[in-house]
Amino acid sequence: MNPSNYQSLWRWICVRVLTLAIGSVVVIALCMWLRFAIQNLWVLHHMSPALRAEFYLLRDNPDLNLTRFHEIVDQGWGARYSDPSIASADWLMVGILVLVVTPFIAILGLKAARPLSSQFSRLAQVARAVTQGDFNTRAEPVKNAPAELIQFTDDFNAMMLQLSRYERELRASHVAMAHELRSPLTAAVGRLQGMLDGVFRPEPQQLQMVMTQLLHLNRLIDELHLLSLADAGQLNLSKTELDLAELLRERITWLKPQSAKAGFDITLTPGAPCRYIGDPFRLGQVFTILMENALRYALEGQRLDIAIAPRNGGYEITFQDKGPGVDDSFLPVMFERFSRAESSRARHSGGSGLGLSIARAICEAHGGRISAAKRTQSGLKITVILPQPENSQ
Repeated sequence: MNPSNYQSLWRWICVRVLTLAIGSVVVIALCMWLRFAIQNLWVLHHMSPALRAEFYLLRDNPDLNLTRFHEIVDQGWGARYSDPSIASADWLMVGILVLVVTPFIAILGLKAARPLSSQFSRLAQVARAVTQGDFNTRAEPVKNAPAELIQFTDDFNAMMLQLSRYERELRASHVAMAHELRSPLTAAVGRLQGMLDGVFRPEPQQLQMVMTQLLHLNRLIDELHLLSLADAGQLNLSKTELDLAELLRERITWLKPQSAKAGFDITLTPGAPCRYIGDPFRLGQVFTILMENALRYALEGQRLDIAIAPRNGGYEITFQDKGPGVDDSFLPVMFERFSRAESSRARHSGGSGLGLSIARAICEAHGGRISAAKRTQSGLKITVILPQPENSQ
């Protein structure tokens, strides 16, 4: 619902308060006028034509015969008609009107404030539901409520939607985390139990298999710790001046034995120096993750093209492979924790599903971003945007 269709809170309150105040004065004044008008018509109607004509003349010119004028008034309206005391009929009428009108004003005021109260009540009910663990309840906007309150309701519902999404993601993440941690731990415990039971001999080969699983478990814990620091905004960066092109070449060289063995070619263009202020270790992690992903999932394309170019004072780095790509439905979630594609890119992955999440966290810690898109022909294109820090310009 569009809040612009509603009045602002200040205007909403002013309109209702002024309406009640002015309305009450108008009602009392109208009742007093009606009392006078009805009584006046009644008295004039029962006067003879001659007396009425004489009264009209003296009313317009009371100085002609002031005594006769008051005599006619006392005869028609009563001797107490002009009584100035507090016990006069006019003051009594005002008191009666105040007593009668006040309850109506109170009822109308409560009715006017009903949208405000109803909206707050609905928000309170939803907040109470949240305290009980229900994140799916929403507060419906109340008709004629103030614009600020409608906007607050919309924002509150958006917050609830976000909390609901976070809760689902957290539960899914916990399940996936438990599975990922349990797998190497179970393998290591099973191998050790086999050696204790005499099924396997405690030979270096068997111990190395246990060590491999424990190292995998240790790596998972380190990755989860890094992501936790990033989520809390506590991922510390040791920034220094570096050459992004040189860092990419270094990472390519480091992966050269694996890529050469697999017949996978990694190229970088151009090779000109690209000066940047960042954390070389963390950025090296990002580049390594993206290259290893290409080696793991796009091996059949046999090629990964890396390009780096200046962009708005920073740099844009693209990683384009010629592998099978991913489904369109996987693109929005591929940087989430423990996300794995169901396509051929995920075959025999052997990964934890945390690599791209770590790459995104490191890019965001540098003030940048990372995104993925399918290539026109085949493969996947991952783009890293790294803006130059403001204090370095």
